[in-house]
Amino acid sequence: MGDIMKSFTIFLDTVEKVKNFSSMINKFDGDFDLISGDYIIDAKSIMGIFSLNLKEPLELQVNNVENIEELEKLLKDFM
Repeated sequence: MGDIMKSFTIFLDTVEKVKNFSSMINKFDGDFDLISGDYIIDAKSIMGIFSLNLKEPLELQVNNVENIEELEKLLKDFM
């Protein structure tokens, strides 16, 4: 596994997007953090996601993901 760290700006401004994002991200191995202001949560935690301000863009930090190209394609729906 490469320990490439990448960062993406995503929008999870509907309940549907949160559900879709959560089920998609949980198919990947690796470390995923969502950052909103001073808060950092595990992006694989749907409850954690709902604790953030979803009206604002979120920063997704990705670490140690093998198939990053596939992840990037899937993330386009949330950008």
